[in-house]
Amino acid sequence: MKILVALKRVPDYEAKIKIKPDASGIETDGVKWIINPFDEIAVEEAIRLKQAGQVTEVVVVGIGPSDVATQLRYAMAMGADSAILVKYEGPIDSDLASRVLAAIYAKSTYSLVIMGKQAIDSDSGQTAQLLAARLGIAQACCASKVEIDAQSATVKREIDGGLEVLNLPLPCVVSTDLRLNTPRYASAPNIMKAKKKPIEELGLADLGVDPALKLKVLRLAALVKRKAGRKVESVEALVKALHEEAKVI
Repeated sequence: MKILVALKRVPDYEAKIKIKPDASGIETDGVKWIINPFDEIAVEEAIRLKQAGQVTEVVVVGIGPSDVATQLRYAMAMGADSAILVKYEGPIDSDLASRVLAAIYAKSTYSLVIMGKQAIDSDSGQTAQLLAARLGIAQACCASKVEIDAQSATVKREIDGGLEVLNLPLPCVVSTDLRLNTPRYASAPNIMKAKKKPIEELGLADLGVDPALKLKVLRLAALVKRKAGRKVESVEALVKALHEEAKVI
């Protein structure tokens, strides 16, 4: 059984983000890049399934410039067997990502595609659903537990007021939630070994994928700092402040 794990390179969540003067994006010079945390959980889950003897091969795939290979190498240091880098320098939305992943899926035989439920930079949370729809296969989103056998996957997910358990025929698409697992750290010896693992490089033209986007970012803006709150002496003073100062009533 072969698993495809999609991962995205994102800015470190601890980095201080600066917006470009023209508001078209963020300044990337000097930014530390990491694997999207939700996708790192997906990598960990795939590796655990392999260690349990339920999976024979784990392939990770990333889309972006050539230095995305750094994040792919780290995923292989965690335990993935090989990687695919789809080199592309332009912007990527969920629709384009799903079309690229669908083309990668069609090049081999995968029993399961697993990825994070969302990326911490765009927060769209759409790629898994779009991919499943394009492939015409079942999907389970926001998984907090995943079990598989030769024919199906059983996925537990948190919903309002409880848990939902889904049984899906393989192949299927699963997206991961935070409580699914805690990703391991790649050891120094495994990081060295990962340098010898293969990365297949492809372009959009090799996959027959049009880079046209469905979503265009018009402008980015920093959050406006909120004024500190203050205490009022009475309900009457609160109502007066809401009416005259906040102008919400």
